[in-house]
Amino acid sequence: MAGSVSSGGRRGRWKPQAEINVTPFVDVMLVLLIVFMITAPLLTVGVEVDLPETDAQSMSADAEPLTITVGPNGEIFLQETEVTIEQLVPRLRAISGAGFDGRIFIRGDENANYGTVARIMARVSNAGYTNLGLVHSPGVGGSTEDDRDE
Repeated sequence: MAGSVSSGGRRGRWKPQAEINVTPFVDVMLVLLIVFMITAPLLTVGVEVDLPETDAQSMSADAEPLTITVGPNGEIFLQETEVTIEQLVPRLRAISGAGFDGRIFIRGDENANYGTVARIMARVSNAGYTNLGLVHSPGVGGSTEDDRDE
């Protein structure tokens, strides 16, 4: 019988492949990448304010700082909770404890009263918190030649 398979049976047996099929792995990774690209901007929560723009460089932060926000109508928020100026320091102490040396960011809306922002900074500083920072929006801001001529 010409052309028949020999009785040894080796020729027709299945052999394991020595290569890895990475296509499903790549598909899963691409789906995860798309999911994280879509959800990452949504993770930044806070009170919506229009920050003033300046030419200063952005700072890098290792830990999540405490944030005090002053809205355009003078409302004050500690993290996302609205507080009065009298409640600010006691609530800040309740959140941070007595030995807090981390940074506290103060975000003031561009249309917020400067006096309100200054009073908040003074209260927080007088309460013993010395590592304060003002938050701004990076961009075109600061003084220009035209501003100095006026």
